[in-house]
Amino acid sequence: MKSAIFFLVIVAAALAAVPDRPQVQAQLLDSNQYLCNNCFFGASKYYYCFEADKKILIGYQKTPVLNWKDPASNDLTKLHKSWKPWNAEGQTIPLRYDTEHIWVTRPDGKTVRLKQDYATDIFVNSSQCRSAVKKTD
Repeated sequence: MKSAIFFLVIVAAALAAVPDRPQVQAQLLDSNQYLCNNCFFGASKYYYCFEADKKILIGYQKTPVLNWKDPASNDLTKLHKSWKPWNAEGQTIPLRYDTEHIWVTRPDGKTVRLKQDYATDIFVNSSQCRSAVKKTD
């Protein structure tokens, strides 16, 4: 029994850990979102485009949504603070990344994992971000 609990603790720690990659400074070039309006347990996607290490990184955060009166609100964030979308305050931010994810830190110190996605053409303010999108036919 003790070994099973120990194994579960090790697996949980490994899954929750931020990769052992150096933290780099990145510039937020653009952001946009697909909001779930009039949702009863739907999901919104928040996309971010960064320039880091002379590379363009695009990632999104998918958050559960419950709203029906105000399409810009999410009543679930009152119950679960981690479902609040990451807000990029300032233009230069520290982040870590690998081939699948980007990790950024919220102002409260919590780490947010963004899933990399280069197939969605959602950016309107940055030609660098649009050129990094790989459209599939």
